[in-house]
Amino acid sequence: MTMRTVSMVIVGVVGLCAVVLWAKPSFPKNVVKEPTAAPAQAKGNEPAGPLDFSVKTIDGKDQNLSEYKGKVVMIVNVASKCGFTPQYKQLEAVYKKYADQGLVIIGFPANNFGSQEPGTDEQIKEFCTSKFGVTFPMMSKVSVLGDDKAPLYKFLTEKPTAGDFAGDIGWNFNKFIVDRNGNIIARYNSKATPDDPQVTSEIEKALAAKPAQASK
Repeated sequence: MTMRTVSMVIVGVVGLCAVVLWAKPSFPKNVVKEPTAAPAQAKGNEPAGPLDFSVKTIDGKDQNLSEYKGKVVMIVNVASKCGFTPQYKQLEAVYKKYADQGLVIIGFPANNFGSQEPGTDEQIKEFCTSKFGVTFPMMSKVSVLGDDKAPLYKFLTEKPTAGDFAGDIGWNFNKFIVDRNGNIIARYNSKATPDDPQVTSEIEKALAAKPAQASK
């Protein structure tokens, strides 16, 4: 083995280690709570819950997430060129299985990790629909990490609004579950597949819970 080959191997190993360290999720553990009995409550001047935000759809239209109040909502940051990208198929399968019971899955494309979502909204829509037949709502590309983090993701990941669920998004395909009362009740890291029994069990539990009655 030549010195040049040795140098290339060393560089490759160092680079791989750097990627592994960089990719280590800052939120490695899944956190789950019981569905709530009361509507989400505002903390200070913040919105009461993640469904109190307005965003843009992947088609550029305004979307008020309050439209999904009373449903169980999974919010997931997605990417087209990631090792976890095949989870699109599982997300769509879970969505089709539970949509009639009140589940909504909302995808937020983000390019924060390894430049794995470089395309435009139009390109992303074409990819996820043609490759995986995605029919669940997809939103415009956002940032989920750093100084330009989208307001929704600040709410989802930072204290005090995120509570026990606080912590930076570690990679693509982090999943949050919001119950029928608009409260975050679960957060799963990238490795937890959408059809994992632990995930679907929590979805079913949240779907079975009734939303709080509106006060008169």
